[in-house]
Amino acid sequence: MQYFPFFMHLRGERVLLVGGGDIATRKARLLSKAGAHLVVIAPEVETELKALIAETSGEIELREYRQGDLDGAVLAIAATDIAAVNEQVSRDAKARQLPVNVVDSPELCTVITPAIVDRSPLVIAISGGGEAPVLARMVRAKLETLIPASYGRLAGLASRFRARVKQTFTSGDERRRFWEDTLQGPAGELMLSGRDAEAEQLLRQRLDDSAGSHRQGEVYLVGGGPGDPELLTLKALRLMQQAEVVLYDRLVSPEVMELVRRDADRIYVGKRRSEHAVEQTAINQMLVDLAREGKRVLRLKGGDPFIFGRGGEEIELLAENNIPFQVVPGITAASGCSAYAGIPLTHRDYAQSVRFVTGHLKSDSANISWPELARPDQTLVIYMGLIELEAICRGLIEAGRAATTPVALIEKGTTQDQRVIVSDLAGIGARVVEEAVSAPTLLIIGEVVKLHRQLEWFSPAAAAGDQTVKV
Repeated sequence: MQYFPFFMHLRGERVLLVGGGDIATRKARLLSKAGAHLVVIAPEVETELKALIAETSGEIELREYRQGDLDGAVLAIAATDIAAVNEQVSRDAKARQLPVNVVDSPELCTVITPAIVDRSPLVIAISGGGEAPVLARMVRAKLETLIPASYGRLAGLASRFRARVKQTFTSGDERRRFWEDTLQGPAGELMLSGRDAEAEQLLRQRLDDSAGSHRQGEVYLVGGGPGDPELLTLKALRLMQQAEVVLYDRLVSPEVMELVRRDADRIYVGKRRSEHAVEQTAINQMLVDLAREGKRVLRLKGGDPFIFGRGGEEIELLAENNIPFQVVPGITAASGCSAYAGIPLTHRDYAQSVRFVTGHLKSDSANISWPELARPDQTLVIYMGLIELEAICRGLIEAGRAATTPVALIEKGTTQDQRVIVSDLAGIGARVVEEAVSAPTLLIIGEVVKLHRQLEWFSPAAAAGDQTVKV
């Protein structure tokens, strides 16, 4: 992040505003809503700004700016149309380590003012880092239409019951869960529809019923997709924001992890070939134990949890222990990577069927029935096949698949590091060594690979140049 977001308490605090025109007036409107004591310094001040300062008991001095004007201020705003004055205010404030904002000059700022959605006490700030104020305002406009004005009253309800909830629930996790259920449930709906008294009565009843009750945990088995966070389902995103504990795999991209709620406990349980951070049986038991503690547990997997994701093994133990769970499918690597590489898995002219195969099984060998997979009219998609690539190609050729069959190996598919290496069964092994490919990868074998050059549309890391390597 170029700027770290803060919300600043300004009520009753001295804020210096240098400038008296339209820009200064816009700043003054926002600052007065926060209760700041405004001190305006400018040779001339427009009528609206004068009236605003009079209404809020601020101060106006009709003169040029002086360094001493910063005395006692907690924030300085330079909003003049004279560059030299703005630069001087910035230098003086920085010398005092005083936060300073210079309108439309991010290089002179230590703080910037965001676009604001005001549902006080709920306030949302959107920033483009001073580089894209129009885009920030566009986002604000979208949020204004999505967030009801009554959210402010909903926040007020939470504030009135905060002490009572804290007394009823001793742990932070319990309080958080109670508020999530309340604000998203019937009480929240009543408040949003203007039925405040009924909402408060229902909330009191919930608190009475909750005293001393045991909390039931739950597990969410969620597919995180192949890497691009925009490929997540809406349900996946919602559960990722509700979970209190997250167990995640190596194949879950950092961009997807960024969408998990910030205060959730994160436990890495990733696996590589013959290298497991946590054994599968231990992961299964961990899900049960955490749920028994009353936690909302997110088991986040790359791709789809039911396609080579061992999701079935994990929920078997949950079912045996009567632990509630949900399964949310994700876009599997075969679908995501093939689409981002411009390779349709089926095509009337090239392939009438597709097979998904794992490159290694529990025996850690490419234990595959080659004659079944060597048919020329199907597309073969091999997960986790990088280590056994030579054996896979050799097995297919020996089973009758032509050595010239097109092959695409997709590295880190759907992400900004995606590379597509195109060759054939005879040559792909050498190309992979030459290009120093690393996992995660997906192997697509079949005539449909011929369409890659014509249909490729995704251009990852464009500044780095062409990411497709062909022979």
